[in-house]
Amino acid sequence: MLTHRPHGTEHPYATSPDQRIPVQPLAGEQVRLGVVASPDVEHVVCEWGSIELPMTTAETNAADAAALAGGEGHLAEAQASSLAADGGWSVVTPPITEPVKYRFKTSTETTEWFEVSPASWVTGRGEVRGGGERVRGVEWLVSSGGVHRARFRLALADGEHLVGFGERYDALDQRGKSLDAVVFEQYKSQGVHGRTYLPMPFAHVTGGDGWGFHVRTSRRTWYSSEGGELVVEVALGDDAVVDLGIYEGSPTDVLKQFLDEVGRAEELPPWVFRLWASGNEWNTQELMMARMDAHRDLEIPVGAVVIEAWSDEEGITIWRDARYEVTADGSAHRATDFEYPADGAWPDPKAMIDELHARGIKVILWQIPLQKTEFDEGQVAADAEAMVREGHAVLEADGTPYYNRGWWFPKALMPDLSTQRTRDWWTAKRRYLVEDLDVDGFKTDGGEHAWGHDLQYADGKRGDEGNNLFPVHYARAFGDLLRSAGKAPVTFSRAGFTGSQAHGIFWAGDEDSTWEAYRASVTAGLTAASCGIVYWGWDLAGFSGPVPDAELYLRAAAASVFMPIMQYHSEFNHHQLPLRDRTPWHVAETTGDDRVIPLFRRYADLRERLVGYLTEQTALTIATDRPLMRPLFFDHPADEEIWNHPHQYLLGNDLLVNPILEPAATTWTTYLPEGDWIDVWTGEPVPHGLVTREVPLEIVPVYCKADRWSELASLFS
Repeated sequence: MLTHRPHGTEHPYATSPDQRIPVQPLAGEQVRLGVVASPDVEHVVCEWGSIELPMTTAETNAADAAALAGGEGHLAEAQASSLAADGGWSVVTPPITEPVKYRFKTSTETTEWFEVSPASWVTGRGEVRGGGERVRGVEWLVSSGGVHRARFRLALADGEHLVGFGERYDALDQRGKSLDAVVFEQYKSQGVHGRTYLPMPFAHVTGGDGWGFHVRTSRRTWYSSEGGELVVEVALGDDAVVDLGIYEGSPTDVLKQFLDEVGRAEELPPWVFRLWASGNEWNTQELMMARMDAHRDLEIPVGAVVIEAWSDEEGITIWRDARYEVTADGSAHRATDFEYPADGAWPDPKAMIDELHARGIKVILWQIPLQKTEFDEGQVAADAEAMVREGHAVLEADGTPYYNRGWWFPKALMPDLSTQRTRDWWTAKRRYLVEDLDVDGFKTDGGEHAWGHDLQYADGKRGDEGNNLFPVHYARAFGDLLRSAGKAPVTFSRAGFTGSQAHGIFWAGDEDSTWEAYRASVTAGLTAASCGIVYWGWDLAGFSGPVPDAELYLRAAAASVFMPIMQYHSEFNHHQLPLRDRTPWHVAETTGDDRVIPLFRRYADLRERLVGYLTEQTALTIATDRPLMRPLFFDHPADEEIWNHPHQYLLGNDLLVNPILEPAATTWTTYLPEGDWIDVWTGEPVPHGLVTREVPLEIVPVYCKADRWSELASLFS
């Protein structure tokens, strides 16, 4: 069967040919059209008007997928398999100068006719609401099919900097760069590819009088800045209207006005600031408890464990090896419906969770918002049937269920979490985990699986408007589940969009164990914070690839002590030897470096002492909108020197942190803005300006404002 999806890009960064349809070609442009055929098809032709264009197969292999993915790893392999199986054919058209009809043919099949029309930029075809005199050069992309995009310019003065656009990995200051705001699952190397899980059409313009802007849309937007202006493009719906918010004032004033519109974080319990431990291959109760026993025996405090491999990974609702009766109608189970065999992977989840709680360790379970469909029987099949039958699935434009066109969990159904009805239905299957087993939170992984501008959501939005909002609804659904059971809404997400500020904790996503990835992750935390994300962390020293060397691991751990969330995590590696656990004892064993365990213990102990400070400062952040992990431009917007030190930041109001981001460093230079400072490791005053100190592995440069030192000094003794 030939499959072609015209009238819009199925995904902005897709590689298979059926996903490379241009949204709207300009007059004179050539475009690449794609179609997917069954694997036995040997020849496909595109009839382009009155001519025939022979098509070629996509040459996607493991190397291509690895380049897209950013390296090796189990998800890179999944991506390679998915892309190789696409059965894609593509062709580059002649230049498009007038409307053209086209279709695809094989020896046995011919598609319907499609049409593409060239577009051009014109004036006077729509309205930009808001922006006032800051907006200039407004144009509209128009074809015979209507008005597709708006484009306008915002003036930038000399010395002004652009910070924001959600979580960005490549640079704190985005001036001079081109980017867009679209949720995308970039498996590793996000900074290299210029992509992000958590975009927002919002930014600060700082360095002059101070202002910011918010394009009030969930559709895709584009940004480029050269010389003295920022060019903004906005995808449009049925109405040729752009709603633009301009906020005047300091960075804090700008952020406050933005958060007043989109929502802000709520205070979470202090335990979220303790060390989080995780490993994707901890897939049995015995193995997971052995890791927690090692923490206890080595006296390395831990506050939460994230259990990723707990379920059957079919519906992500039932512990692996549990015995139960299938609910044929897809209704939710209760805790009493399950039996856990003694020789199963998880012989007693409730007793395990109770034991962890007795040790002061909270439990987070992994989730993904997809429902597998490759099974013909069992609970997963019943749940899939119920999702479609009862109208809980995201739909294609023709009203049929959408099956995930992404490479992770391919062909899975996606719950339509845009409405409370389906949010309740989806989370009801997990309710027993919270109410009966006493689980404390959920790792709300994924959220980037909506491919298609014309998908249909139950709240009335099409995919072009609703896809970016999906991860916001997803985190909200699980936060509401936890609240309804009397628990704090602790969700742990990587994907998000405008509005995610109000929904839990975020981490920087999948990344390699490299110094480059470490630097990119720090930048991601600072840009996310600039947009109002309060609770943020990363997989310290990376989660993918070989175990990091001791220096990278310890430098990353030391820096993570002074970030909102401190977590280590490791990727699934098919249980092959050598193991890739990022536990401190495994890193010590793998590297042969006997400094790892005592230094990591020292960092974890310090983190415990900082919980009170982090709790205090988070409350102030939520009350004042001054970020917890705060780029220096918030407090020193007129100080140009800070831009030469983009990885430095304030943790709360009182601690300035400068992570060690290069290998083999023996000294490290910090810029201290105007004020009186104390080196927290020596207790000695330090003058403002450039300060260089020695940095053995046990030291990350941290400086305290002098007027708080008497209260905070005991934390560092």
